[in-house]
Amino acid sequence: MKTVHLEDAYTLPFWRRPTALLFVMAIAMPVAFSTWMALINNFVVEVAQFDGSDIGWLHTVREIPGFFAIGVIALIIFIREQVLGLVSLILLGVATAVTAQFPTMGGILTITMLSSIGFHYYETVNQSLQLQWLEKDRAPQMLGWLISAGAAATIVIYVLIVMLWEALDLSFSIVYWLSGGFTALVALLCLLIYPQFETPHPQLKTMVLRRRYWLYYALQFMSGARRQIFIVFAGFMMVERFGYKVDEITQLFLATLIINMIAAPFLGKLVAVFGERRALIVEYVGLCCVFFAYAGIYYFEWGVVLAAVLYVVNHLFFSLALAIKTYFQKIADPQDIAPTAAVAFTINHIAAVFLPVLLGYLWLQSPGLVFLAAAGMAIVSLLLSLLIPRHPARGNETLVRTGALAPAE
Repeated sequence: MKTVHLEDAYTLPFWRRPTALLFVMAIAMPVAFSTWMALINNFVVEVAQFDGSDIGWLHTVREIPGFFAIGVIALIIFIREQVLGLVSLILLGVATAVTAQFPTMGGILTITMLSSIGFHYYETVNQSLQLQWLEKDRAPQMLGWLISAGAAATIVIYVLIVMLWEALDLSFSIVYWLSGGFTALVALLCLLIYPQFETPHPQLKTMVLRRRYWLYYALQFMSGARRQIFIVFAGFMMVERFGYKVDEITQLFLATLIINMIAAPFLGKLVAVFGERRALIVEYVGLCCVFFAYAGIYYFEWGVVLAAVLYVVNHLFFSLALAIKTYFQKIADPQDIAPTAAVAFTINHIAAVFLPVLLGYLWLQSPGLVFLAAAGMAIVSLLLSLLIPRHPARGNETLVRTGALAPAE
Protein backbone atom coordinates (compact mmCIF):
# COMPACT_ATOMS: atom_id res chain seq x y z
CA MET A 1 0.00 0.00 0.00
CA LYS A 2 1.34 3.43 -0.99
CA THR A 3 2.85 5.60 1.75
CA VAL A 4 2.57 9.40 1.57
CA HIS A 5 4.32 11.81 3.90
CA LEU A 6 1.92 14.16 5.61
CA GLU A 7 3.61 17.28 4.24
CA ASP A 8 3.19 15.91 0.68
CA ALA A 9 -0.47 15.00 1.08
CA TYR A 10 -1.59 18.36 -0.35
CA THR A 11 -0.52 17.12 -3.80
CA LEU A 12 -3.21 14.44 -3.68
CA PRO A 13 -6.78 15.02 -4.89
CA PHE A 14 -8.80 16.65 -2.13
CA TRP A 15 -10.89 13.53 -1.47
CA ARG A 16 -7.76 11.42 -0.81
CA ARG A 17 -6.11 13.74 1.72
CA PRO A 18 -5.84 13.00 5.46
CA THR A 19 -8.55 15.49 6.40
CA ALA A 20 -10.93 13.87 3.91
CA LEU A 21 -10.29 10.46 5.47
CA LEU A 22 -11.03 11.88 8.93
CA PHE A 23 -14.37 13.16 7.61
CA VAL A 24 -15.26 9.85 5.95
CA MET A 25 -14.53 7.97 9.18
CA ALA A 26 -16.43 10.60 11.17
CA ILE A 27 -19.47 9.90 8.99
CA ALA A 28 -19.16 6.09 8.90
CA MET A 29 -18.73 5.40 12.62
CA PRO A 30 -21.95 7.03 13.91
CA VAL A 31 -24.10 5.16 11.39
CA ALA A 32 -23.48 1.92 13.29
CA PHE A 33 -22.90 3.27 16.78
CA SER A 34 -25.76 5.77 16.86
CA THR A 35 -28.20 3.22 15.45
CA TRP A 36 -27.15 0.81 18.20
CA MET A 37 -27.68 3.52 20.83
CA ALA A 38 -31.04 4.60 19.38
CA LEU A 39 -32.51 1.10 19.43
CA ILE A 40 -30.77 -0.59 22.34
CA ASN A 41 -33.03 0.66 25.16
CA ASN A 42 -36.19 -0.46 23.37
CA PHE A 43 -34.54 -3.68 22.20
CA VAL A 44 -33.44 -4.80 25.65
CA VAL A 45 -36.72 -3.73 27.33
CA GLU A 46 -39.12 -5.09 24.71
CA VAL A 47 -37.22 -8.22 23.63
CA ALA A 48 -34.94 -9.17 26.54
CA GLN A 49 -37.01 -7.66 29.41
CA PHE A 50 -34.06 -5.81 30.99
CA ASP A 51 -34.49 -3.80 34.19
CA GLY A 52 -32.26 -1.01 35.58
CA SER A 53 -29.74 -3.48 36.99
CA ASP A 54 -29.50 -5.36 33.68
CA ILE A 55 -28.92 -2.15 31.71
CA GLY A 56 -26.16 -1.30 34.18
CA TRP A 57 -24.46 -4.63 33.50
CA LEU A 58 -24.82 -4.12 29.74
CA HIS A 59 -23.03 -0.79 29.82
CA THR A 60 -20.37 -2.05 32.21
CA VAL A 61 -19.55 -4.80 29.70
CA ARG A 62 -19.64 -2.21 26.90
CA GLU A 63 -17.02 -0.10 28.65
CA ILE A 64 -14.53 -2.88 29.50
CA PRO A 65 -12.72 -2.58 26.12
CA GLY A 66 -12.37 1.14 26.76
CA PHE A 67 -10.55 0.34 29.96
CA PHE A 68 -8.15 -1.83 27.96
CA ALA A 69 -7.65 0.73 25.20
CA ILE A 70 -4.06 0.91 26.38
CA GLY A 71 -3.61 -2.28 24.34
CA VAL A 72 -3.48 -0.03 21.28
CA ILE A 73 0.13 0.77 22.25
CA ALA A 74 1.08 -2.88 21.79
CA LEU A 75 -0.85 -3.22 18.54
CA ILE A 76 0.71 -0.19 16.82
CA ILE A 77 4.10 -1.87 17.16
CA PHE A 78 2.91 -4.24 14.42
CA ILE A 79 0.05 -2.35 12.75
CA ARG A 80 -0.10 1.22 11.49
CA GLU A 81 -2.51 3.41 13.43
CA GLN A 82 -4.48 4.16 10.29
CA VAL A 83 -4.95 0.46 9.49
CA LEU A 84 -5.83 -0.40 13.09
CA GLY A 85 -8.47 2.32 13.15
CA LEU A 86 -10.16 1.09 9.99
CA VAL A 87 -10.03 -2.58 11.01
CA SER A 88 -11.61 -1.61 14.33
CA LEU A 89 -14.32 0.26 12.45
CA ILE A 90 -15.04 -2.88 10.39
CA LEU A 91 -15.41 -4.88 13.63
CA LEU A 92 -17.83 -2.29 15.01
CA GLY A 93 -19.94 -2.50 11.85
CA VAL A 94 -20.07 -6.30 11.70
CA ALA A 95 -20.91 -6.67 15.41
CA THR A 96 -23.66 -4.05 15.15
CA ALA A 97 -25.11 -5.85 12.14
CA VAL A 98 -25.70 -9.08 14.09
CA THR A 99 -26.89 -7.51 17.37
CA ALA A 100 -30.54 -8.56 17.04
CA GLN A 101 -29.60 -12.15 16.25
CA PHE A 102 -28.74 -12.80 19.91
CA PRO A 103 -31.75 -11.62 21.98
CA THR A 104 -30.66 -13.12 25.29
CA MET A 105 -28.71 -11.64 28.18
CA GLY A 106 -25.60 -13.69 27.33
CA GLY A 107 -25.87 -13.05 23.60
CA ILE A 108 -26.40 -9.32 23.97
CA LEU A 109 -23.45 -8.98 26.34
CA THR A 110 -21.17 -10.97 24.01
CA ILE A 111 -22.03 -8.99 20.88
CA THR A 112 -21.84 -5.76 22.86
CA MET A 113 -18.32 -6.68 23.94
CA LEU A 114 -17.23 -7.25 20.31
CA SER A 115 -18.78 -4.05 18.99
CA SER A 116 -17.28 -2.17 21.93
CA ILE A 117 -13.78 -3.43 21.12
CA GLY A 118 -14.23 -2.05 17.61
CA PHE A 119 -15.64 1.26 18.83
CA HIS A 120 -13.12 1.96 21.59
CA TYR A 121 -10.04 0.95 19.62
CA TYR A 122 -11.28 3.02 16.68
CA GLU A 123 -11.92 6.04 18.91
CA THR A 124 -8.50 5.76 20.55
CA VAL A 125 -6.71 5.71 17.20
CA ASN A 126 -9.01 8.32 15.67
CA GLN A 127 -8.29 10.83 18.44
CA SER A 128 -4.57 10.25 17.97
CA LEU A 129 -4.77 10.73 14.19
CA GLN A 130 -6.83 13.90 14.55
CA LEU A 131 -4.23 15.52 16.79
CA GLN A 132 -1.37 14.37 14.53
CA TRP A 133 -2.96 15.35 11.22
CA LEU A 134 -4.61 18.66 12.15
CA GLU A 135 -2.64 21.88 12.58
CA LYS A 136 -2.84 23.36 16.09
CA ASP A 137 -4.31 26.68 15.02
CA ARG A 138 -7.06 24.98 12.99
CA ALA A 139 -7.69 21.98 15.25
CA PRO A 140 -10.55 23.34 17.44
CA GLN A 141 -12.71 24.42 14.51
CA MET A 142 -11.85 21.32 12.43
CA LEU A 143 -12.81 19.10 15.37
CA GLY A 144 -16.08 21.00 15.50
CA TRP A 145 -16.66 20.31 11.81
CA LEU A 146 -15.86 16.63 12.32
CA ILE A 147 -18.44 16.48 15.11
CA SER A 148 -20.89 18.19 12.78
CA ALA A 149 -20.20 15.67 10.00
CA GLY A 150 -20.85 12.77 12.34
CA ALA A 151 -24.04 14.45 13.53
CA ALA A 152 -25.22 14.94 9.94
CA ALA A 153 -24.72 11.26 9.15
CA THR A 154 -26.59 10.26 12.27
CA ILE A 155 -29.43 12.64 11.42
CA VAL A 156 -29.96 10.83 8.12
CA ILE A 157 -30.18 7.51 9.97
CA TYR A 158 -32.56 8.87 12.60
CA VAL A 159 -34.82 10.47 9.98
CA LEU A 160 -35.04 7.14 8.18
CA ILE A 161 -35.89 5.33 11.42
CA VAL A 162 -38.57 7.87 12.37
CA MET A 163 -40.15 7.88 8.90
CA LEU A 164 -39.90 4.19 8.10
CA TRP A 165 -40.05 2.29 11.42
CA GLU A 166 -43.84 2.05 11.53
CA ALA A 167 -44.54 2.77 7.86
CA LEU A 168 -42.55 -0.28 6.72
CA ASP A 169 -42.96 -2.21 9.96
CA LEU A 170 -39.19 -2.41 10.35
CA SER A 171 -37.60 -4.80 12.82
CA PHE A 172 -34.58 -4.42 15.06
CA SER A 173 -32.80 -7.03 12.92
CA ILE A 174 -33.24 -5.20 9.60
CA VAL A 175 -32.11 -1.83 10.93
CA TYR A 176 -29.06 -3.28 12.66
CA TRP A 177 -28.05 -5.24 9.55
CA LEU A 178 -28.28 -2.20 7.28
CA SER A 179 -26.50 0.28 9.56
CA GLY A 180 -23.73 -2.09 10.65
CA GLY A 181 -23.19 -3.30 7.11
CA PHE A 182 -22.84 0.26 5.81
CA THR A 183 -20.17 1.13 8.37
CA ALA A 184 -18.19 -2.04 7.70
CA LEU A 185 -18.32 -1.52 3.92
CA VAL A 186 -17.18 2.12 4.08
CA ALA A 187 -14.30 1.22 6.42
CA LEU A 188 -13.19 -1.57 4.06
CA LEU A 189 -13.21 0.79 1.08
CA CYS A 190 -11.15 3.35 3.02
CA LEU A 191 -8.65 0.62 3.83
CA LEU A 192 -8.26 -0.12 0.12
CA ILE A 193 -8.48 3.38 -1.39
CA TYR A 194 -6.50 5.71 0.88
CA PRO A 195 -2.69 5.74 1.04
CA GLN A 196 -0.88 5.36 4.36
CA PHE A 197 -0.06 8.79 5.72
CA GLU A 198 3.37 9.13 7.36
CA THR A 199 3.63 11.81 10.05
CA PRO A 200 6.88 13.77 10.61
CA HIS A 201 6.96 12.73 14.29
CA PRO A 202 7.15 8.92 14.75
CA GLN A 203 5.01 7.94 17.73
CA LEU A 204 6.45 6.29 20.82
CA LYS A 205 5.29 2.69 21.08
CA THR A 206 5.59 2.37 24.84
CA MET A 207 3.23 3.46 27.58
CA VAL A 208 3.67 7.15 28.35
CA LEU A 209 2.74 8.57 31.76
CA ARG A 210 4.16 12.02 32.37
CA ARG A 211 3.71 14.02 35.55
CA ARG A 212 3.17 17.22 33.59
CA TYR A 213 0.08 15.68 31.93
CA TRP A 214 -1.64 15.04 35.28
CA LEU A 215 -4.40 17.61 34.77
CA TYR A 216 -5.24 16.15 31.36
CA TYR A 217 -5.49 12.70 32.95
CA ALA A 218 -7.74 14.03 35.73
CA LEU A 219 -10.04 15.79 33.25
CA GLN A 220 -10.30 12.60 31.21
CA PHE A 221 -11.16 10.52 34.29
CA MET A 222 -13.93 12.85 35.41
CA SER A 223 -15.24 13.21 31.86
CA GLY A 224 -15.59 9.45 31.54
CA ALA A 225 -17.34 9.05 34.87
CA ARG A 226 -19.77 11.91 34.32
CA ARG A 227 -20.58 11.09 30.69
CA GLN A 228 -21.20 7.44 31.54
CA ILE A 229 -24.08 8.32 33.83
CA PHE A 230 -25.74 10.32 31.09
CA ILE A 231 -25.20 7.72 28.35
CA VAL A 232 -26.52 4.86 30.46
CA PHE A 233 -29.44 6.40 32.29
CA ALA A 234 -30.75 9.49 30.42
CA GLY A 235 -32.10 7.54 27.44
CA PHE A 236 -33.17 4.64 29.65
CA MET A 237 -35.20 7.09 31.76
CA MET A 238 -37.11 8.28 28.69
CA VAL A 239 -38.16 4.70 27.92
CA GLU A 240 -38.74 3.42 31.46
CA ARG A 241 -40.34 6.49 33.10
CA PHE A 242 -42.03 8.21 30.18
CA GLY A 243 -42.73 5.22 27.91
CA TYR A 244 -40.95 6.50 24.81
CA LYS A 245 -41.26 4.19 21.78
CA VAL A 246 -38.53 3.57 19.18
CA ASP A 247 -39.68 6.34 16.84
CA GLU A 248 -40.17 8.77 19.75
CA ILE A 249 -36.74 8.22 21.31
CA THR A 250 -35.26 8.51 17.83
CA GLN A 251 -37.02 11.84 17.33
CA LEU A 252 -35.39 13.07 20.53
CA PHE A 253 -31.99 11.88 19.30
CA LEU A 254 -32.72 13.54 15.95
CA ALA A 255 -33.46 16.93 17.50
CA THR A 256 -30.27 16.63 19.54
CA LEU A 257 -28.18 15.82 16.49
CA ILE A 258 -29.59 18.66 14.37
CA ILE A 259 -28.76 21.19 17.07
CA ASN A 260 -25.29 19.67 17.55
CA MET A 261 -24.61 19.66 13.81
CA ILE A 262 -25.35 23.38 13.62
CA ALA A 263 -23.65 24.32 16.87
CA ALA A 264 -20.48 22.18 16.84
CA PRO A 265 -18.44 24.26 14.33
CA PHE A 266 -19.34 27.45 16.22
CA LEU A 267 -18.40 25.84 19.53
CA GLY A 268 -15.07 24.80 18.00
CA LYS A 269 -14.54 28.38 16.88
CA LEU A 270 -15.36 29.63 20.38
CA VAL A 271 -12.74 27.31 21.86
CA ALA A 272 -10.19 28.69 19.39
CA VAL A 273 -11.08 32.29 20.24
CA PHE A 274 -11.69 32.14 24.01
CA GLY A 275 -9.44 29.21 24.92
CA GLU A 276 -9.85 25.84 26.56
CA ARG A 277 -10.08 27.16 30.12
CA ARG A 278 -13.17 29.31 29.54
CA ALA A 279 -14.83 26.73 27.30
CA LEU A 280 -14.56 23.98 29.89
CA ILE A 281 -15.74 26.26 32.70
CA VAL A 282 -18.88 27.03 30.68
CA GLU A 283 -19.40 23.31 29.97
CA TYR A 284 -19.11 22.20 33.58
CA VAL A 285 -21.27 24.97 35.03
CA GLY A 286 -23.92 24.05 32.47
CA LEU A 287 -23.68 20.34 33.24
CA CYS A 288 -24.08 20.99 36.97
CA CYS A 289 -27.37 22.74 36.28
CA VAL A 290 -28.53 20.02 33.89
CA PHE A 291 -27.88 17.13 36.28
CA PHE A 292 -29.50 18.91 39.23
CA ALA A 293 -32.55 19.43 37.02
CA TYR A 294 -32.55 15.74 36.05
CA ALA A 295 -32.70 14.84 39.74
CA GLY A 296 -35.59 17.28 40.12
CA ILE A 297 -37.58 15.28 37.58
CA TYR A 298 -37.75 12.44 40.10
CA TYR A 299 -37.94 14.43 43.34
CA PHE A 300 -40.46 17.04 42.15
CA GLU A 301 -42.13 15.05 39.34
CA TRP A 302 -41.26 17.54 36.63
CA GLY A 303 -42.56 16.47 33.23
CA VAL A 304 -41.37 14.83 30.06
CA VAL A 305 -40.89 18.12 28.18
CA LEU A 306 -38.21 19.26 30.63
CA ALA A 307 -36.53 15.83 30.42
CA ALA A 308 -36.36 16.08 26.63
CA VAL A 309 -34.99 19.64 26.74
CA LEU A 310 -32.34 18.63 29.26
CA TYR A 311 -31.29 15.75 27.01
CA VAL A 312 -30.65 18.14 24.12
CA VAL A 313 -28.89 20.76 26.25
CA ASN A 314 -26.69 18.11 27.85
CA HIS A 315 -25.38 17.00 24.47
CA LEU A 316 -24.73 20.60 23.52
CA PHE A 317 -22.51 21.10 26.55
CA PHE A 318 -20.73 17.81 25.87
CA SER A 319 -19.64 19.18 22.48
CA LEU A 320 -17.36 21.60 24.31
CA ALA A 321 -15.35 18.61 25.54
CA LEU A 322 -13.28 18.94 22.35
CA ALA A 323 -11.41 21.55 24.39
CA ILE A 324 -9.81 18.73 26.41
CA LYS A 325 -8.32 17.35 23.18
CA THR A 326 -6.93 20.68 22.03
CA TYR A 327 -5.61 21.42 25.52
CA PHE A 328 -3.57 18.22 25.31
CA GLN A 329 -2.45 18.98 21.76
CA LYS A 330 -0.95 22.26 22.99
CA ILE A 331 0.93 20.80 25.98
CA ALA A 332 2.08 17.48 24.47
CA ASP A 333 5.35 16.42 22.90
CA PRO A 334 4.42 15.46 19.30
CA GLN A 335 5.70 11.88 19.68
CA ASP A 336 3.55 11.37 22.81
CA ILE A 337 0.18 11.78 21.10
CA ALA A 338 -0.56 8.14 20.15
CA PRO A 339 0.56 6.43 23.39
CA THR A 340 -1.01 9.14 25.55
CA ALA A 341 -4.28 8.89 23.62
CA ALA A 342 -4.37 5.18 24.54
CA VAL A 343 -3.51 5.86 28.18
CA ALA A 344 -6.05 8.68 28.39
CA PHE A 345 -8.77 6.52 26.86
CA THR A 346 -8.09 3.88 29.49
CA ILE A 347 -8.19 6.50 32.25
CA ASN A 348 -11.43 7.85 30.77
CA HIS A 349 -12.96 4.40 31.19
CA ILE A 350 -11.76 3.47 34.68
CA ALA A 351 -14.98 4.69 36.26
CA ALA A 352 -17.02 3.53 33.27
CA VAL A 353 -16.26 -0.11 34.07
CA PHE A 354 -17.77 -0.14 37.54
CA LEU A 355 -20.10 2.88 37.64
CA PRO A 356 -22.95 1.55 35.42
CA VAL A 357 -23.46 -1.64 37.39
CA LEU A 358 -23.16 0.09 40.78
CA LEU A 359 -25.43 2.93 39.78
CA GLY A 360 -27.81 0.42 38.20
CA TYR A 361 -28.48 -0.94 41.69
CA LEU A 362 -28.74 2.62 43.05
CA TRP A 363 -31.21 3.37 40.25
CA LEU A 364 -33.51 0.66 41.59
CA GLN A 365 -33.57 2.49 44.94
CA SER A 366 -33.56 6.15 43.85
CA PRO A 367 -32.96 7.33 40.26
CA GLY A 368 -32.61 10.92 41.48
CA LEU A 369 -29.48 10.03 43.45
CA VAL A 370 -27.83 8.81 40.24
CA PHE A 371 -28.16 12.26 38.68
CA LEU A 372 -27.07 14.00 41.88
CA ALA A 373 -23.88 11.92 41.70
CA ALA A 374 -23.36 13.18 38.14
CA ALA A 375 -23.81 16.77 39.33
CA GLY A 376 -21.15 16.21 41.97
CA MET A 377 -18.76 14.94 39.32
CA ALA A 378 -19.44 18.02 37.18
CA ILE A 379 -18.49 20.22 40.16
CA VAL A 380 -15.17 18.36 40.54
CA SER A 381 -14.53 18.83 36.81
CA LEU A 382 -15.24 22.54 37.17
CA LEU A 383 -12.65 22.85 39.93
CA LEU A 384 -10.08 21.05 37.76
CA SER A 385 -10.80 23.30 34.76
CA LEU A 386 -9.88 26.34 36.86
CA LEU A 387 -6.29 25.03 36.89
CA ILE A 388 -5.90 25.29 33.10
CA PRO A 389 -3.75 28.28 32.03
CA ARG A 390 -5.25 30.77 29.62
CA HIS A 391 -2.47 29.93 27.16
CA PRO A 392 -1.48 26.26 27.73
CA ALA A 393 1.77 25.07 26.18
CA ARG A 394 4.67 22.74 26.90
CA GLY A 395 6.11 23.98 30.18
CA ASN A 396 2.86 25.80 31.00
CA GLU A 397 0.52 22.86 31.50
CA THR A 398 -1.29 23.99 34.67
CA LEU A 399 -1.50 26.91 37.08
CA VAL A 400 0.06 24.76 39.80
CA ARG A 401 3.70 25.63 40.45
CA THR A 402 5.64 23.73 43.12
CA GLY A 403 2.58 23.20 45.23
CA ALA A 404 1.18 26.73 44.86
CA LEU A 405 -1.11 28.36 42.36
CA ALA A 406 0.66 30.52 39.82
CA PRO A 407 -0.93 33.65 38.38
CA ALA A 408 -3.28 32.99 35.47
CA GLU A 409 -1.40 33.14 32.18
